[in-house]
Amino acid sequence: MITPLTYFLVPQNLAAMTSQRSKLRGRLTGLAGIGLTIAIWWLLAATVFASVGARPDGSGGAIPTPLQVIQQFTEDGFGFYYRNGIVTVMEAGLGFLWGNLIALVLAAIALTVPKLDSLASQMAIISYLIPIVAIGPIVRLVVGSPSPGEPAGAAVVLASLSVLFTTYIGAVTGVRSTDRKILDVVTAYGGNSIDKLFKVQLLSALPSVFAAFKIAAPAAFLGAILGEYVGGTDVGFGPAMVNAQQSLEVARVWGVALVSGLLAGLGYWLFGILGRVFTPWAEVSAR
Repeated sequence: MITPLTYFLVPQNLAAMTSQRSKLRGRLTGLAGIGLTIAIWWLLAATVFASVGARPDGSGGAIPTPLQVIQQFTEDGFGFYYRNGIVTVMEAGLGFLWGNLIALVLAAIALTVPKLDSLASQMAIISYLIPIVAIGPIVRLVVGSPSPGEPAGAAVVLASLSVLFTTYIGAVTGVRSTDRKILDVVTAYGGNSIDKLFKVQLLSALPSVFAAFKIAAPAAFLGAILGEYVGGTDVGFGPAMVNAQQSLEVARVWGVALVSGLLAGLGYWLFGILGRVFTPWAEVSAR
């Protein structure tokens, strides 16, 4: 097992031991998977599902082909997606920040005050069990409606609830899974529980925290979109999809959904990169 301490003690060339061939194979496999998915989507949209949800004249099926989505994307233009996307990204970013901050505070309370461990865990679990779609209207009544063009407070709150439990579990699990041998070394040299926490356990927990961030980023984006349905905002990917559905612009709905998925995946990829940069010993341990 590679720990933060042993990583910095062993020769650095061990941290770079990887096969370029396996990396290339992984990338090619990913591209092949994307290509196969698009091909299957195109085939089914043009054959099996061609008449699903179609108008009486045979046009406007519920499942457009990839080409129709691209054509609609070109027709709408970059400005349409930027104008709506920037609001949703702001809501997701604020929700991600506040949700993770609350989660880390609860984790710190659970780890430093054992008597409050159960209470902190229960609060995190409750945030996970609450159906965010059901409480959306209540949240809107509490936080109010946004001004035209501004992010919705309800979307920020729902995005926060979407990430709180994941980060809490990642932080607590990471700290508690620290190698006991390293903690014994700190004790042998006269260290106390605070020394163990700040000098060993928090460092060892970073890979778990970044792994939680990877999952939390897409979850925050999804929570923001769900919050826009009830948040009262007039811009964002949520209202854009609602308006497209009401006007039967099916290709636009799919375009907005695919761009939303792309941005959520970008958040996942970004925190994966940050995790490898700030916790290189975790990548070595996984090999």
